[in-house]
Amino acid sequence: MDLSNCKQLRFFGVHLNALAGKCVLLVVIALFVGTVLLPTFSGLGGVIQHNNFVFINNRSFPSNRSVKQKFLEVPQIVWGLNNQKIAFARACLTARMLNRTLLMPKLSASLFYKEVELLKPISFDKVFQFEQFNSLCKGFVQLSRYSDVSNQSDVIELQKGSGRRWTLEKDLEQLNQFSKHPYDAREIVRIIGKNPFLWHDHWPAKDYAKVFECLALVEEISREADKVVSKIREIRMEVKSKIQMSSQPVPFVAVHMRIEKDWMIHCKKLEQRLNISEICSSKEEIMARVGNITGLKTPVVVYLAVADTLLEDDTVLNGWKDRLLPFEKKKLGVFEIYKKQPYLFQSAIDYEVCLRSDVFVGNSFSTFSSLVVLDRTQKMIKMGETKLCGSDVRWPSYAYNIRGVGNSPHPWVTNMSDTSLMAISYGTNHISC
Repeated sequence: MDLSNCKQLRFFGVHLNALAGKCVLLVVIALFVGTVLLPTFSGLGGVIQHNNFVFINNRSFPSNRSVKQKFLEVPQIVWGLNNQKIAFARACLTARMLNRTLLMPKLSASLFYKEVELLKPISFDKVFQFEQFNSLCKGFVQLSRYSDVSNQSDVIELQKGSGRRWTLEKDLEQLNQFSKHPYDAREIVRIIGKNPFLWHDHWPAKDYAKVFECLALVEEISREADKVVSKIREIRMEVKSKIQMSSQPVPFVAVHMRIEKDWMIHCKKLEQRLNISEICSSKEEIMARVGNITGLKTPVVVYLAVADTLLEDDTVLNGWKDRLLPFEKKKLGVFEIYKKQPYLFQSAIDYEVCLRSDVFVGNSFSTFSSLVVLDRTQKMIKMGETKLCGSDVRWPSYAYNIRGVGNSPHPWVTNMSDTSLMAISYGTNHISC
């Protein structure tokens, strides 16, 4: 084609030849299709990938590595292990909402939280597997190390509000604000203020469950949990051989027995404040209700998950119903395994033991018990179980503080359709079964 002979075309007031005009028209059409006809996705954390772009909240960012990574930094995470897990998940979901990667936070190896010097900070990757977390949670939330930050001085601070005037709506408005210009241009958003466990909750239970699924204990802790479970397995085999049972195994029941002095003080105050009687349970009440579990075939090996150092009652092994065989750490012969570990590791080991039990019995106002039940519920759902409540389910759980039929503990599963984790964070006597 002889371009010099092409007719001239006037387009938007500019003289173009026919070929150039066609090109401009094609560009305009492409832009129209891309911005108007392509589907969009709205809502917090919504993501659609199209070609080389990721659309987040209707904003597009190149999905290649050349884009500058942005981070969220949170305060040291404190309190009990499972409060720390909730706080960590809440920090992850906050980072996700802000389209940022969470900088690996510090956990707390000790239980003391009022005396800052006694917090004994411990890196996240000393408790949970860093690479495994990112692999399992890829595309949902991610962790980064501080070495990944290119400019650690490019920081803007976000002061979390507190007090009665700081509402759920105000908190959400603040987070939305920090996800936009000019705050989103900074490499690090550093949240200062209270512990993430106390932040407002904007995410459904299933999002928390997804984060929890990505948490895998480091091998050092996992091996110690294996030793405890192996000891329980040995006891079960001994019991089976003594009574010459058939091929059916001896059941293993784990009881999260909250009767320590600090817990009893806390739960009594909680009952008064909430005007609820079903929070505290005496040793005798727990024993009676565990013994009344419908369909529980005896003999049964009962493992008592209790904070030995805080326990003032040395009679926890006495008074159990016949053919219920209770064991705590000393009787089981694993006390030395726990003794050499910091608090956080001890709690993590007990958590694994309870998670692997045939039957779990806990307190619905305990964060530890609540997360064990959440994990067991999620496990049943993943395995395709349609029946979650009753004595014949695959991994039944019960709340001993709530009376069931015939003075048994009440069957318990987590409501995975809950719009928040409030019930698990602070306890409830309204459980799903």
